[in-house]
Amino acid sequence: MHRISSAPRAGWRDIVRAQAAEFAGADVPEALQRWDESACYVLSLREVLRLEAITEELHGMCLAAARYVVMNSRYPEFGIPDWAAPGLRRSLASYAPSLYSCLDLWYDGTSPPKLLGFHADNPPGLVETAIVQWYWLDQVSPEQDQWNQLHERLVAGWQAIAPRLGDKTVHCGWSDLDTVGTDRMTIGYIAETARQAGLSPQLLPMRAIGWDGARFLDERAEQITTCFKLYPWSWMIREPYGRHALAETNPINWLEPAWKLLLASPALAALLWELYPGHPNLLPAYLDGPRDLPDFDAIPLPDSSGYCYRLASPLPAFDGQHVALSSWVVTDVENKGRAAGVGFRESIGPTMAGYARFVPHVVTR
Repeated sequence: MHRISSAPRAGWRDIVRAQAAEFAGADVPEALQRWDESACYVLSLREVLRLEAITEELHGMCLAAARYVVMNSRYPEFGIPDWAAPGLRRSLASYAPSLYSCLDLWYDGTSPPKLLGFHADNPPGLVETAIVQWYWLDQVSPEQDQWNQLHERLVAGWQAIAPRLGDKTVHCGWSDLDTVGTDRMTIGYIAETARQAGLSPQLLPMRAIGWDGARFLDERAEQITTCFKLYPWSWMIREPYGRHALAETNPINWLEPAWKLLLASPALAALLWELYPGHPNLLPAYLDGPRDLPDFDAIPLPDSSGYCYRLASPLPAFDGQHVALSSWVVTDVENKGRAAGVGFRESIGPTMAGYARFVPHVVTR
């Protein structure tokens, strides 16, 4: 893997702005403001195949960790209140379907990739990865390839999930308090993939969802049976309606499912190291203190319940830019996660906190 300079397309800002507006249904000039095509990353086909295999292995390990939390009632470490545990247990036991996930990897092109984070139910950079960088490649370097089957896999993923949803209507919820327009653009794109899969998406803000004492209703007072949401479970369980969302008597299909809450906490890193000590694609991490770590990051856990102490892992730098590789996973007909594509996010600092640019990539044979 290496980074090269790339001449931006003439009028690229207008091109990207139009792509954002297509999914948002309105002009949202700041929605893709982090897109940067003054450079790109280059991967070899051999690297892609290796990263695909590692991504799928790590994803499987994370799912095994979620099952371990439930089987051993490790909820407090993950900041999960006691009342939510039965709902999460039912969600996991029923194999409630998941459409996608995203794994952030530390990767310098030479050393083994390391898992930095698991985006469980609201991953960043979806439209940039699936759409914007694909059209960039088509216009800038059509003779080359890209590790990017994300759009096709999302449509196929919806088709795999559809038989379990009961009907074709899928309510797609987002927070309309997002003034930049990123959430509106992203949920519009998700709705489009559902539409291409033969479903009937309906968009609505999360705060427009009502409760009539027995059911969740949309703004037309129609029952919601399936809701894809850009609203994390870590927030939902702290809302007044959180208990209703996890109630056994509530038949709603949530995407992403409630069991994803088990994977959203930084405590996941410590549990993975406990279950797979010494794994070459994990960073050492602990919940009871830094132990023998020579240098560490203290990552706050939910509800001020402590810290996850993880081996310090400054992001690798290319041309003075620090980068994390975001590897996407989408469900298939076997309800398994398959690697589907990659995005590169850059920062001027050694972590991804705060502002991060999205930079496209190419794959060479």
